[in-house]
Amino acid sequence: MPRYLLDTNMCVYLMKNQPAEVAQRFAQCYVGDVAMSSITYAELEYGVADSANPEQERINLASLIEDIQVIPFDSAAGVAYGPIRRATRDTKKDALDKLIAAHAVSLNAIVVTNNAQDFARYPGLNLENWIKAPNL
Repeated sequence: MPRYLLDTNMCVYLMKNQPAEVAQRFAQCYVGDVAMSSITYAELEYGVADSANPEQERINLASLIEDIQVIPFDSAAGVAYGPIRRATRDTKKDALDKLIAAHAVSLNAIVVTNNAQDFARYPGLNLENWIKAPNL
């Protein structure tokens, strides 16, 4: 089971920038410690399809998932979604973030994001930011 689940913005940042500080954090992890939700993967696939250079973005995404497992959204994640959606029912935005948060809660994984404020209101969720750069 992964210890960390990468948010979509962190994956995009990795594909575009390959920052040293994130590489250092990866070096401290064991194989399988870092993964992404299938929800994140779907968002990345949309990014590839919508890109001005889809061929290059397809290569970048393929390279990313060589090292980072894609975890299917399952029934346990669906159960975790209920309380998260209920706690944030006042807002209809960030539907995919709610699903990623629920997935992380179901896996007892920490969400790694550069947009911690977007996830801060989700109950039961642990967050880390592995980069010091401003939010994307």
